[in-house]
Amino acid sequence: MHPELAADLDQLPTLLEEARQRAVGFLAGLDDRPVIPPSADRPTATGPLPEDGGGLRAALAEFGERWEPRLSASAGPRYFGFVTGGATPAALVGDWLTATADQNSNSSLDPAGQQLERETVGWLRELFGLSAAHSGTFVSGATLSNTVGLAIAREWLGERLGVDVAEDGVAALGRVRVLSGGAHSSVSKALSVLGLGRTALTTLPTLSGREAVDVAALERALAEADGPCVVVANAGTVNTVDFDDLRAVAALREQYGFWLHVDAAFGAFAALSPRHAELVAGLDQADSVCVDLHKWLNVPYDSAVQFTRRRDLQARVFQNAAAYLGPVGDHPDLVHLTPENSHRLRALAAWFTLRAYGRAGHRDIVERCIAGAHALGEAIGAIDGLRLLAPVRLNVVCFTLAEDPTPERLAALAAGISDQAFLTPTRYAGLPALRAAFSNWRTTEADVRRTAAALATAVRPSEFA
Repeated sequence: MHPELAADLDQLPTLLEEARQRAVGFLAGLDDRPVIPPSADRPTATGPLPEDGGGLRAALAEFGERWEPRLSASAGPRYFGFVTGGATPAALVGDWLTATADQNSNSSLDPAGQQLERETVGWLRELFGLSAAHSGTFVSGATLSNTVGLAIAREWLGERLGVDVAEDGVAALGRVRVLSGGAHSSVSKALSVLGLGRTALTTLPTLSGREAVDVAALERALAEADGPCVVVANAGTVNTVDFDDLRAVAALREQYGFWLHVDAAFGAFAALSPRHAELVAGLDQADSVCVDLHKWLNVPYDSAVQFTRRRDLQARVFQNAAAYLGPVGDHPDLVHLTPENSHRLRALAAWFTLRAYGRAGHRDIVERCIAGAHALGEAIGAIDGLRLLAPVRLNVVCFTLAEDPTPERLAALAAGISDQAFLTPTRYAGLPALRAAFSNWRTTEADVRRTAAALATAVRPSEFA
């Protein structure tokens, strides 16, 4: 064994304690740490890979000096960009133990990881109000979840047309139509990866002043289609967290027979709140569902789950034949259900946080985030120079400058508060805008007040008047 490896193994308990102390220090400083450090975009000098590394302690020291100061406080309570959760204490411990055990959970030849994942998927299915008709599999994020769901849809199209896409290729399908009121960008990416092409996606009209699909327009498009279609419904749009009427969309299948994929990346968590569960009524009627977990479940990146009613088609797409792999069968190993032949036991972090805090604990996270978004929306509505672009429906606040909202001026506004809070740009109703997404378990009323105060101060200078 290399001497530095041998020395690190011998000193591993001490080195792990040093790493623990560094992690505790990082987390303890989240509240005071600049959300986006000023040094984050500065280039750093890089040297060649050393011949002799000096061991773990040397690597820890260099990380602490060169990289840790540049990391954002994305695990903290005022990182409102994108839709970013944090890691609950239980999820963090689960992730540490995931790396410790280093399991590849895809095969029944080494079954404990698979069994734990299936238990966790069962808990998640109950959490989101899905029936036992849905089976689920962990994947790396919403993009892969959407890709897997649409791959199953692609196979379903072949089934309807009497061709085997998994065997004969996508050309056997001919032209495919995918209909949506406003699909997330990852859907176009998935269509490209799957060989269906980005132009397969037809964007339909939405309701006036909304991002929800106009169901009448969807029905007209289905009536005009010359074959089976895929419909991508939204349960929580990125800009304003708008929801398609899932029950009305699903009801159209009786006449038009399409595959219904629901992108519920973070909107599925509305099911946890009694006041908002109606937003996802009908989710169980979907043929496939995407839910991201490193958003509102507050587990570390990368973690998502994909549900479907047609596991048989899923296995037809992703089956992997090799002598060392089990047969597909009625209960296929996880290796036969996603593009990955191996993946870390990413279900363990989710298992820990679900087991530790239960339904009630995660309902509390969801409802506190919703309350925080509404409070920030009210505060923005009272700030001269800012205006809301849409009502706060769940956990996202979408707003812009009251006058001359150019991308450059909005970028300057976001940069002006980046030490206090992180917001990401968007475009809504034709206007450049900013959005704040609440999904971190740490966010409190004090964080809302701090963010609102930073915005109020930032819009006072004459350049924003």
